[in-house]
Parts: sequence; structure tokens; C-alpha cells
Amino acid sequence: MNVGFQHPRASGFLRLAALAACLLLVSCGGSSGGGASSASALATSVANNPVIVSIGASPTALALGESTRLTWSSSNATGCQASGDTTGAWSGAVALSGTQLVTPSAAGTHTYTLTCNGAANSASVIVAAPATPMPTVSLSLAPASVPAGQPATLTWSTTDASTCFASDAWAGTRAGSGSIVVVQPIAGTYTYSLSCTGEGGSASGAVALGVSDLTGNVAPVVIDSGPAGVNNIINVAFVSLTLCRPGTATCQTIDHVLLDTASSGLRIIAPGVLDSDLALPAATGAGGNQVGECAVFVSGYLWGSVHRADVKIAGETAPSLPVQLVGDTAFAGVPSDCSNRGTSNLGTVAGLGANGILGVGLFKEDCGDGCAAHPIPATYYECTASSGCTGVAMPLADQVANPVTAFAVNNNGVVVTMPAVAAGGATTLTGALIFGIDTQANNQVGSATVYAADPTSGNFTTVYKGRSLPGSFLDTGSNGLFFPDSSIPRCSPSSGFYCPAETLFLSAVNTSTVNGASGTVDFRIENLQALDGAVRAASVGGSFSSTRFDWGMPFFFGRTVFVAIEGAGTAHGTGPFWAY
Repeated sequence: MNVGFQHPRASGFLRLAALAACLLLVSCGGSSGGGASSASALATSVANNPVIVSIGASPTALALGESTRLTWSSSNATGCQASGDTTGAWSGAVALSGTQLVTPSAAGTHTYTLTCNGAANSASVIVAAPATPMPTVSLSLAPASVPAGQPATLTWSTTDASTCFASDAWAGTRAGSGSIVVVQPIAGTYTYSLSCTGEGGSASGAVALGVSDLTGNVAPVVIDSGPAGVNNIINVAFVSLTLCRPGTATCQTIDHVLLDTASSGLRIIAPGVLDSDLALPAATGAGGNQVGECAVFVSGYLWGSVHRADVKIAGETAPSLPVQLVGDTAFAGVPSDCSNRGTSNLGTVAGLGANGILGVGLFKEDCGDGCAAHPIPATYYECTASSGCTGVAMPLADQVANPVTAFAVNNNGVVVTMPAVAAGGATTLTGALIFGIDTQANNQVGSATVYAADPTSGNFTTVYKGRSLPGSFLDTGSNGLFFPDSSIPRCSPSSGFYCPAETLFLSAVNTSTVNGASGTVDFRIENLQALDGAVRAASVGGSFSSTRFDWGMPFFFGRTVFVAIEGAGTAHGTGPFWAY
């Protein structure tokens, strides 16, 4: 035991006893030495009563924007100062005790310090950073139920999303919000799904389109990789149809037939496509010989014999229609005035990129009155095994004809409706070919603008960058938008396609020289070589004649386009006209 130790209370008692003794001495006339002993005792009392500071916060864990209550007290203090909070809400002189609400201004740890007469204490609170919001996805369809081949508007919106991808009934990268026209040609339920990601995570949404069956005036239009033997195609729209020996049940269904709104007549590649057992009867001319035809297109020619067939598409039938069988073995060779047209022979599936061509353009026949009046080079021929082929005139009734004109109803034109294609393209696309104009609920022109076409050529005028192009036309059979513009780089010196460094956003004005209708068309040109190799539909284009704008398949993306046949009446006038 430390012999110098004294219990505090015992020590105090002894001091009080000594003080009492001194007082007694004073009262008895004691000396001043007793006053010095009293001052020393008081100083000892203050030293043994230190300043005590206490501060706390409740709650100590907050979300950003929430408040906490500081509660503090002090003992033996004469003044207190607040410090530590960077916002200034807790600073300066404060009472010796009290409470105060404070609201931290940022996420993190906030310390609140109280200092009284040199003694200090602190309280801390932790403010959690706000959670990154999860993305949201919303989709809607208007209307949500349509007949087959009829359009609906798909609208979508997102929040807190950086990338979005479409799946199921549509595909590709999508913007955070937008709307497109969708068309499904076959009855069923089609789900449009959208998955998005953002800093807060991922979210998805979906909406379903109900498609009801129709009476049979709708045929699906498909853009895909094409038939076997075809490679690296883009923007080629196909339909399927059935050929029958006239008046019989001997038939063959042929898929991947190119849909063409810039020509008239059905042409089928015979080698490798046509079943020889079909045995379609050959057409004969006035001289009693078999008829051959040369059909010339911008990219090449098709040579073959003419036969008759019942042509069935969807629920429509064109009985005993003259059709061209391309590349058949009926004739020994191609007439020189056909092969010398300066273009290549497209008479194979690989050469054409399709199993045939279905021409459903503005005109009834592929040649018309000119060929009926007199022979025209590189058109119709009568052919014999001994003397070859000789050019002849061909009556209208025997010319290869637009099948639509031979339908019992829905025979005044067609409607082509296709979904929109996002930037970067799509690997497949499905639209609809609807027969008739203003004849059914699903082929009404409605508010579309009617562009009367030149009755001879079917053309209208496009003005592009101030340049008038009077030979312009709409053409599902062309796989791009083709127009003259030397400022756009080509993919290669030998290529007709444009390959701009960045996607170009352009516009042109289409005007009918017949009825004066006019409207602006906005379009884009993407770099063909920059597209993914699996893309089969995209907004691409290339160079063309200095006087023409070929509004090929990309024009039809996201549109419903009406093609009225010459001389055919509709509720919106007599053909030929385009409307969109």
C-alpha cells in the first residue's frame, strides 16, 4: 500500500476540519495565517471538477436528404463551439446544452464536433449514396388487334436505360423511345419484347399483337437469305405462289419469287425449280409456232418460252395466265437482239437471286399496245427448231400479264406494307402483299397521298439536291435506293453501291406531273460494307442514271404503298397511280 495515499472524501473532511479549527482560532483572535490556507483549498476544488462534454446523433445512418438530431450537454463549462460540418449548419457558438436538426448535403461520413472550454467530443453519421435507379421499359400497340396484313403502331419508352435490344417479333438495337409501324401477314399472336440495361441493372417488357385471319387477299412478303444457291443478297423481297396446269389439280408451289412493283408478269426459272411433271401447255403465236420472250431489266435479261398456267396467290387465282418459263430447253439459243442488250443473262436462280419474278406493277401486260401492233426487238418471238426465233407482234391477250388483273375480285392493284428497319439493318423481315385497292377493309387508301403516274412510263419526278429526275419510280424489285450523287463515295470503283464514311440522312421531293401531288421523302444511306454479314434488310443505296431515282426496297420499309393498275378504278381515282 502507498503510504502517501488519502481517500478524497477523507482528505476533504480533514481540510474542512482544519478550516473549522482556523475559524475557531479567528473567533478567538487568531492571526492572518488562516486566510492563506483557505485560498489554497478552493483552487484544489476547481482542479478536481473538469469540463465534461457529451454529444450524440440520432439516427446515425441516413439516406441522402434525411435529417438527424444532434443532442449535446456540458458540465463545468462556460462556453461551447460547434464545428466539423462542411455545410455550416453546425458551426459557431452554441448553447451549453441543447438539440438541433441537421441535414447532411452529400453522401459519406459527417462528423459533428462540440468543444467547450477546450474539451471536445464528436458524433458521426453515415449518409448512404442514393441507389442507382433500375431501368424501366414500357411498350404499347395501337391497335392491339388487327386483321392479317394490317398495320399497328408499336410505341415504346424507357427510363434510366443506356442500351436496348428488341427480340421475338422484331429485332435489332433500339433507341430508348420511339414508334414504328408493324405488320404481320399471317394470323396469330406476335410478341414484341424489349430488353434494356443501364447503370442500375436491366429490365424488359413485352406487348402482344393479336392478328386475325382474313378472307385470302393477303400474301406474306419475306426478306431473308433467299433460295438455295443464292449468296450475299440484301433487300430482296420474296413471295410464294402456286402454278397449276390450267383447269387441273396438278400444281406446284414455288417459294422465293421476287416481288417486283416495277414490272408486270410472272416469270419462273425453269432449271432446278419447275417440276417437269407440271407440263404447262405452251403458248403459240399467229404462225402456229411456240412463243418465246426476252424480258430486259436494268441488271440483265431473262429469256424463255411462254406457257399458260393457273396462278394462285393467297386466296386469289388468275386462270390460264400467260407466264414466262426462263431458261427452259424449248429453244436452242438466245436471239442475238436479246443477248446483245449489254446486260447479263439472269436465267438461273443464282443469277437472278430468286426462283422467279412476280411483276405486279402499274400495267396490265409486260409490253402492251406497242408489242400488239408490231414486232419490237428483244420482246416476243415465234420459234422453230429449224429456223430459230423471229420477232413477232403479240396480241394483248397472249402477252405475259400482271396476274392481279385476272383475279375475279381485288383486281385493281396491290398494297405493299412492310415494317420499319432500324439502323444497322435486320436479319429477316416480314411484310404483306395485299390484293385490291379500296375493295376490302384491309386495302383502303385512306389518308395516303395519291401520286398519279405517267400513263406511258409509270414515272413521276423526284427533285434531289435541286436536281430534277423525271424518270423516277417505286420498285420493290430493286435492292437499294439508286440515284445520282457523285459526292457519295462508292464501296469500290467497280461497285454501284454507296459506302459513306458515316450514315447519311437525306431527303428528296416526289411530284406527280399528272395531278401535281407532291411530298418530301426523308431517307438514309448506310455503308453497305459496314453492315453485319447476317443482315438481309437495310437502308442502302447506290448510283443510277442522271435522270432517274429508283426508290427501291428500302423506300417501302415502314410504309404502306398502293400500286393502282392502269385503267382500273378505285375510290381514289383511276390507275395508274402510286399512293403512300
